[in-house]
Amino acid sequence: MGKNEYKSGFVTIIGRPNVGKSTLLNQIIGQKIAIMSDKPQTTRNKIQAVYTTEVGQVVFIDTPGIHKPKNKLGDFMVHLALRTLMEVDLVLFLTDVTQKLGPGDRYIIEQLNHIKTPVFLVVNKIDQVHPDDLLPYIDEYRSLFSFKEIIPISALQGNNVTTLLQQILYMLPEGPQYYPADQITDHPEQFIITELIREKVLHLTREEIPHSIAVVIEEMDERENNTIYVRAVIYTERDSQKGILIGKKGSMLKEIGKQAREDIENLLGSKIFLDLWVKVKRDWRNQEFYLRNFGYRKDE
Repeated sequence: MGKNEYKSGFVTIIGRPNVGKSTLLNQIIGQKIAIMSDKPQTTRNKIQAVYTTEVGQVVFIDTPGIHKPKNKLGDFMVHLALRTLMEVDLVLFLTDVTQKLGPGDRYIIEQLNHIKTPVFLVVNKIDQVHPDDLLPYIDEYRSLFSFKEIIPISALQGNNVTTLLQQILYMLPEGPQYYPADQITDHPEQFIITELIREKVLHLTREEIPHSIAVVIEEMDERENNTIYVRAVIYTERDSQKGILIGKKGSMLKEIGKQAREDIENLLGSKIFLDLWVKVKRDWRNQEFYLRNFGYRKDE
């Protein structure tokens, strides 16, 4: 393929919460840039990742899962996901083959019927079902929408992901290389660090706490012996949640810090001193001021 045939474009990954969108993104990029957990609505912002080869460049946008909003933060997340449909060259509609087609999938298909952007149906988690179950599952989706391609994959195991990437590049128009070949995301390091800390809270806590927190980096600079000092605040909505996040004699906060520090050191390749704090901002998910301060802006 000659220089003039270089392919490039923007691709969004859309789907119900918890179908494996962030897992797919991390599998494609080969590095952890999007946090993963078994709890719905893990992704809150658009995560932009860059996949570059000699023949093309794909800029992926991993969106929050589309769901029925319960607060202003939920409104922000759904607004963000739907808006990206209009701004990209290709939509990947990711589904979980272990889950039956439900109202959430039908709602997404209804939105897809209003756009002209080509759509791939990407059926995830094929390693968890018998091959005979795959065709009836695909037929049900195919009866509701005219997909440009239908590609079964396992994002976790990497099965068929290479084929998916080949088909994506085939679909994209000729275009420039938007980012340097060695750049894998346009998000600053501080954003990824806040996400890694939030991921540890998602893993280590339960019930309402995972969805009630926001993480903000207040200070980050290089200290002696090439150590990076990071002071981060975990905001939550109630004093009782603050107590759980700190734990008995600080045990929970220490564990969150220990696990997050390991990932951050892998990300930055430097020794990290992580100084974690917990503060309460009551009902922050319903207050525009705090949503904007914590980085959730509809106009960006």
